[in-house]
Amino acid sequence: MWSFVTSSSPSAYPQGHRAKDHQPPAQGSLAAPEANAEAIHFLSNLRYLSWKLHIMEQHSQEFIKFHILPMEHKMSLVKQDDQLTMTRNVKEGEEMKTEVTFFPGSSTVGFISQAANLVLLRVMAWRQTVPNNARFLALDTEGKLCYSTYQALGFQTIEVDRQQVRVFIVEQTVHSVKGVPSSCQFYLLSDGHLAKRIQVGSPGYCMIPKMPVLREKEEIEPRPVFGKKPLVWEEDLELSSRFLDRKEELRVRHAGYLRQHPEARALVADFLLFLLLRQPRDVVAFAAEHFGPFASRRPPPPALRSSTRRSPFRSPSPGRPPA
Repeated sequence: MWSFVTSSSPSAYPQGHRAKDHQPPAQGSLAAPEANAEAIHFLSNLRYLSWKLHIMEQHSQEFIKFHILPMEHKMSLVKQDDQLTMTRNVKEGEEMKTEVTFFPGSSTVGFISQAANLVLLRVMAWRQTVPNNARFLALDTEGKLCYSTYQALGFQTIEVDRQQVRVFIVEQTVHSVKGVPSSCQFYLLSDGHLAKRIQVGSPGYCMIPKMPVLREKEEIEPRPVFGKKPLVWEEDLELSSRFLDRKEELRVRHAGYLRQHPEARALVADFLLFLLLRQPRDVVAFAAEHFGPFASRRPPPPALRSSTRRSPFRSPSPGRPPA
């Protein structure tokens, strides 16, 4: 809830330069405004926020209740495909005007809507810094794209709900294409809560009547690093139990296979018998020669074979004639 206060003159500005002193140069009547590189870089590097504050849909309503001539302004922004559709309804007394404008997606890069402006201000208050020379895009009171700049005005102590609090002040200036620039000052608490808002040149200002619960700044802890520890599975009851269970499972499976295929024991026993009788130096080559005739893909040997033909499993010996 906000309270609206009217005073004879606006509150004194804190020390610092005014944002209107950095008003961008006037653009030509045919040149469309574009956000500069500083603004795009700032939006692209927002932490914990994605999509670069792209607007999807926004609806706003403002009204002034005069007995003689009440005024009401309604505006809706809706993103459709690759364009932004703006619908403005202006009602003055009994007269109603409706205006629909389409903005191509390429022309809204760096555009900051009213809703995104609150998020952006909160990020600035959280960081306590404002991007220097950044020039964003915004809509003026006539619904035209124009430049928007931000400037830090320093810190100030104000009273909120009978408490003295320190606020960070940011001034936003919307540089209208045809009219004069309009500036607003935002008094932000340490966690980004908006405590006070002043329209420069207006005798009134908005202020929160109750002090909110401030959110403490979160510290990002570094990712923990866990060193590798040797795994002694014999001392782990669960791993040791799994090992013994698996060992017994394999023993039973292997014994069952050998019972179903007794020829396997005969082949192994025959090979071991020849191995012990011959006692070759190259056991691997001897095993290849022994089990080679059992290979199904090996072509059958010729009926007449030379006794000096060397084995394909052995390296040629020096002084031995080739086969």
